[in-house]
Amino acid sequence: MSSTPLISCHGIKKAYSGRELFSELSLGFFPQERTGLIGPNGSGKSTLLKILAGMETPDSGELTVRRDTRLVYLPQTENFDRDQTVEQALMQVMESVDHDPESYVSLKKTAGQMGFFHLDTMVCTLSGGWLKRLSMARALLQEPDLLLLDEPTNHLDLEGILWLENVLKNPDFAFVLVSHDRAFLENVTNRIVELSRIYPEGCLRVEGSYSTFLEKRQEFTQSREKLEQRLASKTRREIEWLRQGPKARTTKAKHRKETALALQEELSQVRSRNAGNRAAEIEFSGTGRKTRKLLRCRNVSCKRQGRTLLEGLDLTLSPGNRLGIVGRNGTGKSSLLEILSGEMEPHSGTVQWAEGLKVVHFDQNREQLNQEQSLQESLCPSGDQVVYQGRALHVVSWARRMRFDPDQLPLPVSRLSGGEQSRLLIARLMLKPADVLLLDEPTNDIDIPTLEILEQSLEEFPGAIVLISHDRMFLDNLCDRLLYLDGQGRATFVADYVQYIREAAQTDKPEQKVQSGKKAKPRPRQQNKMSFKDQREYESIEGDIERAENEVAGLKEKMNRPEVMSDAKELERLCSELEQAEAALMRLYARWEELEEMAAKCSR
Repeated sequence: MSSTPLISCHGIKKAYSGRELFSELSLGFFPQERTGLIGPNGSGKSTLLKILAGMETPDSGELTVRRDTRLVYLPQTENFDRDQTVEQALMQVMESVDHDPESYVSLKKTAGQMGFFHLDTMVCTLSGGWLKRLSMARALLQEPDLLLLDEPTNHLDLEGILWLENVLKNPDFAFVLVSHDRAFLENVTNRIVELSRIYPEGCLRVEGSYSTFLEKRQEFTQSREKLEQRLASKTRREIEWLRQGPKARTTKAKHRKETALALQEELSQVRSRNAGNRAAEIEFSGTGRKTRKLLRCRNVSCKRQGRTLLEGLDLTLSPGNRLGIVGRNGTGKSSLLEILSGEMEPHSGTVQWAEGLKVVHFDQNREQLNQEQSLQESLCPSGDQVVYQGRALHVVSWARRMRFDPDQLPLPVSRLSGGEQSRLLIARLMLKPADVLLLDEPTNDIDIPTLEILEQSLEEFPGAIVLISHDRMFLDNLCDRLLYLDGQGRATFVADYVQYIREAAQTDKPEQKVQSGKKAKPRPRQQNKMSFKDQREYESIEGDIERAENEVAGLKEKMNRPEVMSDAKELERLCSELEQAEAALMRLYARWEELEEMAAKCSR
């Protein structure tokens, strides 16, 4: 790796409307580096990219670019002339660089790598994901030495993200990219830089993968917490000495007073930085409902504009279920959530909700937010207090819990960033007790600290969750199964996103397209009625589940007893029993759902 950076910044500072994003920031970006730039919302990631690209200037500090370095900036959204063809859009950037006579061959090759095999395709017909591919093709044709990418996975479905990973895994250029996709960062970067005011230098730089960065950040956090404890202890001793009012006006006494004041100042700075490391406090409220059948779909189909998106879906949701919905853009994922919420009628089939079921729906388009309202009005529609989990909280406390500064409360919602609007929607959902959470891309725009807390909160939610996300790590950590929609009527349950990609590849085969309305793996035709054995099991399984649930609850209650918690051997024995009991309960839930599907098919 060259010791000379392609671009470096020294002591730069940037503020907007009196709010400081970063100050005294010094960074260098070198050839062959694949840098992931992360940080909390509002830390200045996109602004730093624009400064590096020469689109903005820092308030102070110096920016140095190595001679003959070609920088190319790829924004979150690029404006195209929609009346152009793909070829014209690509030629537009080719004209601005000096290429050899075979430049058109290079254009066709790059276009093919991006998936454009028909260069006469009109730009106006391209979806958001294909516009992102076109942006990437234009960037590569400019032969960058350093490519600056701001949220490049936005508007891409999971397959599009995997495509982009292949482009960026071993490029012949360096890049700096802003992303909140942890799996994407893990797979394509070899250096992570986190911007945050919690770090004394304004950022933490780690050579290696994202997982290596997490280890180093944990070490830093622990060291800062220990430093705060040491400083607090030392400061207490010095303050105690000052309270004794030493009479001697000796040099030593003066020095100790100065030391005590300096310690107080250092402790205040460390505490302030450590406090800045807090994430939003997210916790969803369940209703406490004991019903085991929350929602059931039977033979549900969905059509849009004459096109069959979904056909013959059978689905049962129970407390504790975590279902992820995956598929290409436009395959009916959001439409299915609307059917489950009751906002849209299925074309055929039925959806049954438990009596009084409370369903909360997170809308990815943020149509639920009034952009003209102030943040305070949106957080707290009536008065200056909210009722959360049975207790009243002042709107300022509620705002701070969701990482909003009190001085943001008068701002209109339209002035909030995408991540802040996502946090606002999540805050509103938290005030609604729910049996079922329907979440359409809840991870869009939110920063990684908030994402991690959201993930943990959803794991603890007692009801059922149906989730649409392109974030593989989020899906893997949270969901117990995925439902793959191919957009041609087929719905297939898969174990994880690796199996989903295999299923999606099969969909692309011609012989599979002929069978678009059928299941991926057709099962033998069901008989008109269940077997005697299955019928008896179906009639008794709810009682079996109830007994298994009581056993799990009883073991948890025993483990919380003081005499057990102080007995390591007994606690270990009960932990083992609980693990087995929970596994048995999950098997019963799975078998119950199989029997439900059999019963539903036999009743048709």
